[in-house]
Amino acid sequence: MKRDILKIDEELCNGCGQCVPNCHEGALQVIDGKVRLVSELMCDGLGACIGHCPEGAITIESREAEPYSEIRVMEQMKDKGKNTIIAHLKHLKDHGEKGFVHEGVTYLKEHRDELSFNLDEVIHEVHNHGNAVSAPQQTHVHSHNHDNGGGGCPGAKTTVIERPGTHYENSVSTEPPSELRQWPVQMHLVNPNASYFQGSDLLLAADCVAFSMGGFHSKHLKGKSLAIACPKLDQGSEIYIQKLTSMIDVAKVNTITVMMMEVPCCGGLLQMVKAALASASRKVPVKKIIVGINGDVLQEEWV
Repeated sequence: MKRDILKIDEELCNGCGQCVPNCHEGALQVIDGKVRLVSELMCDGLGACIGHCPEGAITIESREAEPYSEIRVMEQMKDKGKNTIIAHLKHLKDHGEKGFVHEGVTYLKEHRDELSFNLDEVIHEVHNHGNAVSAPQQTHVHSHNHDNGGGGCPGAKTTVIERPGTHYENSVSTEPPSELRQWPVQMHLVNPNASYFQGSDLLLAADCVAFSMGGFHSKHLKGKSLAIACPKLDQGSEIYIQKLTSMIDVAKVNTITVMMMEVPCCGGLLQMVKAALASASRKVPVKKIIVGINGDVLQEEWV
């Protein structure tokens, strides 16, 4: 599929780094005196960083983007030097993508003779990244990797929430009933193969949607599995695409409803779904719902 993505002119870039804090996805880092796109799959293509480059070294180009391949990433990245490789592998490790880390390191080992740096130093630094906890803590974290979606946070433990099916008018509570069927809901934490995604109708909602709509639970969430994300502020959008692809191909969701706010940056949520569909072997119907900041539905259509 073709999508917008960042392009950096290294001849114009002076490494000042003014663009880095204005890339909310964390896709940019100053490495070896130049700003680097650490992983192009992290770039949302919205160009929030462009106006902060005093040298005009950043532009947006529209080009074909292949489904994620760690081997392909390594082929493109190995000539950019040791520090760029380390930053990329640390990023994967931070998001629990141990499989991709293994693929990347295996590729580098197979092409060791082509590298301009000491691969053992890279492996050592990446291996020790994030391992500052004590031995008992490490054992505890590993023992919960499966239930916690690959992380050590108890709040990420996969949980199905049973709802009694009572209506608000029959309830003694003064609060309208929640229609949430599972935990967790944040895209970085959800397990795409969890039981509640199997054969479900998936609602993928921007973080702000539920806060703007009084009837979010009763009108839109009821009967659906839920995942939430912010395409502007969340890091690691490529992981979201991989999880959505797994929901389509492995969990075999029936439909996907994408609920976005009317602000332009929310469009990245639908772009992620389209990218997942492009790499998935199944096709599922997708509905787009755009919500105004006053809580009204401005647009609703199948795309």
